[in-house]
Amino acid sequence: MFEWTTITKIGGSTVMLPAAAAIAAWLLVARAWRAFWVWCMLFGGALLLVAASKIAFVGWGIGIEALDFRGFSGHAMRAAAIIPLLFYLVLQQQTALVRRTAAVFGMCFAVLVSLSRVLLDFHSVSEAVSGWLMGSLVCLAFIWQAERLPKPSLNRALITASFVLLLAASFARPVPTQWLIEEAAQLLTGHDVVAAESHRHAVEKSGERPGNQLAP
Repeated sequence: MFEWTTITKIGGSTVMLPAAAAIAAWLLVARAWRAFWVWCMLFGGALLLVAASKIAFVGWGIGIEALDFRGFSGHAMRAAAIIPLLFYLVLQQQTALVRRTAAVFGMCFAVLVSLSRVLLDFHSVSEAVSGWLMGSLVCLAFIWQAERLPKPSLNRALITASFVLLLAASFARPVPTQWLIEEAAQLLTGHDVVAAESHRHAVEKSGERPGNQLAP
């Protein structure tokens, strides 16, 4: 039986943002300059899109009511973009079949993270699926570029240290992303923000499901 609260926590900013930074550090130390900049631009662009979609809803109520869409799921996007690449890069000296199989396994795990967001009532299906699709596009675009570049010689000690730090990060308190989004929306609109329906729902049900205390 899956512990959905544990699965969903893996996709949180507390774990995934350090993981994204770790990928950048691996490439930087290996002097894989082009791969480094490709990763930074792809993932950074996706983060901005996720934040913009949430701010648009929180600040102006912009969404797609017919699809129950109020913003891309950040958990789903981060998981789909990062987890497959962790497997891919760690196994980048293996055959192309092994690397791609590992990436597919990571994408399947990201599906579980996306599903957890729906089952724990943090996101609608459209928000989770669109977030997963965005992250998968980031992942596949990076792999497409990486397959055409020389394989970097990654520092094994740095990789080991990174995973130890990520394990420690999994026990840290969640980053208050929803609060940051609401503050940004209020700054941009100049008035009290429109309370996001998903956030209200999580607050109202906070005593019923432990997962609802995590940041959306």
